[in-house]
Amino acid sequence: MSKILQGRRALVTGASRGIGKAVALALADAGADIIAVARTRSQGALEELDDEIAAKGRACTLVPMDLRDFDAIDRLGGAIYERWGKLDILVGNAGILGPISPLGHIGVKDWAELMDINVTANWRLIRSMDPLLKQSDAGRAIFVTSGAAGKHKPHWGGYAVTKAAVEELALTYSAESRISNVKVNLVDPGPIATDMRTRAVPGEDASTLPTPSDIAPLFVELASPDCGKAGERVSFYDWAAIKRS
Repeated sequence: MSKILQGRRALVTGASRGIGKAVALALADAGADIIAVARTRSQGALEELDDEIAAKGRACTLVPMDLRDFDAIDRLGGAIYERWGKLDILVGNAGILGPISPLGHIGVKDWAELMDINVTANWRLIRSMDPLLKQSDAGRAIFVTSGAAGKHKPHWGGYAVTKAAVEELALTYSAESRISNVKVNLVDPGPIATDMRTRAVPGEDASTLPTPSDIAPLFVELASPDCGKAGERVSFYDWAAIKRS
């Protein structure tokens, strides 16, 4: 992979495993230094990621953090500004599935956790990182959505509502960024062989699905300074089909 991101700095949430880890590694392969954010209980996995990125010759800053600690997101933005003065790439990947349940059966705490992690944390990231992205010559923000948004599938309401909100959040942010160097897009992974997918669809043969490493190059493309996309919802499956043709 060419070093199209040489010298750029990327913040990736949910970076300890799955799509987030694969994206962090792919961005590093393309030349970026990584700020890897994941839950504090994922410290061991973050340290493994640090070793893998160091082996690629790139720097990795580990940030074990609960994204529900919104003030910590603000502190992180301040720390990035003090150390580097800017941020080139933001990947809002972290998310939880929540209960697969009728809406009326979702517990109040479960609903709050879904909204806090999947929606509010991404808004707080925008609020804290937008000034830093605007200091970049080509700021890029990429948020992860889902095909569940807009399908109104029974029992998937909690997760689907949050992903629909993320889409509106990201597309509004994109519209507000038109006169800046910041470009904002969404990625819909579709079915990918991740732990979340296994919990959502137990019994499915994961070997038939694309892997997180398969989707990671799409994020690299959207993170590139040369990428002209803005305000788009990019389906990985559609993107991959075009690449194969």
